[in-house]
Amino acid sequence: MTPRLEMETTENSAPECIWSQAGVVPKKSCNQQMDCAACRFDHALRRTAEHNRQARARGQQPKGKKGQIVSWQENMMRVPPAKRPCIHHMKGHIDFKACGNEYRCGTCEFDQYFEDQYAVHVAVRPVELTEVGGFKIPQGVYLHPGHTWVKLEEGASVRIGLDDFALRVLGPPDRIEAPLVGKPVFADQPLIHLQRGDRHAGVLSPVSGVVTAINAELRRDARTVDRAPYTDGWVMRVHAPELRKDLKNLMIGSETGAFLEKEIGQLYEILEETAGPLAADGGQIAPDVYGNLPGLQWERLVKLFLRTE
Repeated sequence: MTPRLEMETTENSAPECIWSQAGVVPKKSCNQQMDCAACRFDHALRRTAEHNRQARARGQQPKGKKGQIVSWQENMMRVPPAKRPCIHHMKGHIDFKACGNEYRCGTCEFDQYFEDQYAVHVAVRPVELTEVGGFKIPQGVYLHPGHTWVKLEEGASVRIGLDDFALRVLGPPDRIEAPLVGKPVFADQPLIHLQRGDRHAGVLSPVSGVVTAINAELRRDARTVDRAPYTDGWVMRVHAPELRKDLKNLMIGSETGAFLEKEIGQLYEILEETAGPLAADGGQIAPDVYGNLPGLQWERLVKLFLRTE
């Protein structure tokens, strides 16, 4: 099979499927906005290509039309290096750029840069905030009872982060650990791991799916999540195939406000137990509650508000 390198798209037509551009299948339009992680067609071809690869490794020759299917990356590797288009060019995001990493996007510096700059700033920055008791909550974003937020993106992809309440109660973390790209995650199971000094806390996943990206900036400066929890402080992106089911267990809009009011009420009770009525400054909770009140028990805060032990 010889890959076709032209991107045959027009103003009134859908973009051409990656597998079609690579010449693995006949010309086919993409109806998933180039979100391969959400595409069943992509998943099916990947499974078939991997099955054929394993068969060939055993010395067997796959038969029939399906037996001719290889991964689009393998087919593109037959093109001279200077003419191999970067995946982001194939998706129509950038002008032509040759792939210099044999389509190993997971170890590609440009791919990481693209995720950090293009995907992050286009999808995350436009967010409208409201306040409940001094705590910020974003509009149009779902909230999990364990204080993670979920922002819907293209297809079945979502972006996940920690909300303002959890970060102000526990204070800025020294370290944030998240699952690696490609790892499965499960709703209501530990997802993100926070560390502050010698204290640790697990944060529950709001959805089930597979991690498709993590925020590299948090590796360099974990406190970014505290400074901008709903924009630069996002933690990961997840492809969530059962998203409709997961969203039924999350809150949005007025539900979020009512839930947060109850959480604030519980927090005030804990503050008064620990430091008396002066624990609240001007009627609102001061930042870094745990750090400013040494008498607070970390484990109690984590169990009560993050819903974990």
